[in-house]
Amino acid sequence: MIIPLYDDNPHRRISQAYVNWLLIAANVVVFLFFQSGYVPGTYVADTAGFTYSYGMIPVVLFEKMNLPPEYLRIPEWLTPVSSSFVHGSWMHLAGNMLFLWVFGDNVEDDLGHVRYLFFYLACAVLAAMAHALALPNSTSPLIGASGAVSGVVAAYVLLHPRVKIWVLVLFRIPLKLPAYWAIGAWIVFQAFNAFIAPSTDDIAWFAHVGGLIAGAILVLPLKSADARLFDRKPRPPSFDGNGSSSQG
Repeated sequence: MIIPLYDDNPHRRISQAYVNWLLIAANVVVFLFFQSGYVPGTYVADTAGFTYSYGMIPVVLFEKMNLPPEYLRIPEWLTPVSSSFVHGSWMHLAGNMLFLWVFGDNVEDDLGHVRYLFFYLACAVLAAMAHALALPNSTSPLIGASGAVSGVVAAYVLLHPRVKIWVLVLFRIPLKLPAYWAIGAWIVFQAFNAFIAPSTDDIAWFAHVGGLIAGAILVLPLKSADARLFDRKPRPPSFDGNGSSSQG
């Protein structure tokens, strides 16, 4: 198990990662006010009902089963998005938000605010669909931001593989590793578990893999023109004999 702690990767295009902060805040607010029961006056008596209402349930999404009427709060086609803002516990929330805090700001820097928001939500939807297609008969709600976060992680490692990241290995060993080592090991772990874990596993491994693939593909057309892959610096302009510049 590898947990990211900090990366030394300054922004190049934006002053603050406002969208990333907003996404983290939205996830925290949903859990705090609608799931935790810790805020007076906001206790949700039926926390399981909240999960079933806003989580993505494959058999319901594919119209093989219907939810009880009391759980029908939003159209089922919206649940691939809503499920990414619902978490099962503080630890579930904290783990996803830590990854988003470490990696999301630089991906937002490389994509820009609006395209980053689109990228994040698209990864959430595609990750949820990967889970649903892999387990179409599942009656368990998919919840959590891990699919979207996996997309962010994939984009980060394609854009900044050489950046050094402080990570915690096996919950106790701090190491400073290049992103391609730290994230690469994490990706291999996700893929391995997707194919060996039983379908009853509580962790949605196929959502993680779907998010990784979605992020790796979507970052290519959505990144800024001067954001080069693999930490390559933008090419300087070349000059012709007349003193005018031309881009190669």
